[in-house]
Amino acid sequence: MNESRIPELRRRRGWTQERLASESTVAVRTVQRLESGRDASLDSLSLIAAALSVSVGELFDEVEGADFGDAVQGLQDREEQQARRDALTGAWKRVYTGCGVLVSIAVIALISVHRAPGVGILIIAAYWVAGKALFELLVRLVLDPRLDVRFPLSVPSATSRWQQVRGGLMRHRVGRSVPASTTAARGPKDTLESE
Repeated sequence: MNESRIPELRRRRGWTQERLASESTVAVRTVQRLESGRDASLDSLSLIAAALSVSVGELFDEVEGADFGDAVQGLQDREEQQARRDALTGAWKRVYTGCGVLVSIAVIALISVHRAPGVGILIIAAYWVAGKALFELLVRLVLDPRLDVRFPLSVPSATSRWQQVRGGLMRHRVGRSVPASTTAARGPKDTLESE
């Protein structure tokens, strides 16, 4: 059995089980199961850890079973890769926004000296509307495939955490099979079992 620190971490924040369930978007029953030392999905552990602002490994005093420990480590690796991927994608979005601001300022300057008032407004609109669509297309066709290779355990940033969990991208439980990308990164074992 794994020694859970969830009750201690929850009480330290002054939260009830219901509040933790609400903050982490898991069922109250899941929180109760975890606090009593029973297993839950790695997704639930990840959501609870995020709500408590700790890593998944910090939810436990001691983790029994090598497979479960490997699964927790794999989940932490995935979270780290996701954070790095999100940082890179965010940097490219800031570059796009910065260029847009510069284009807008330049066009407004041209409009103010009566050089191209009608065309200037179209240039600004084209950059922010058509440019955004083109940027998103480039992200999906060029940037995301390269980031998939560099960070194999992550998902594109456009996919929110809610979509990942509810959409089934991260559905695996302790004791059941895991996605191929996770097992490839961890090794030849294809199941996670708690002992």
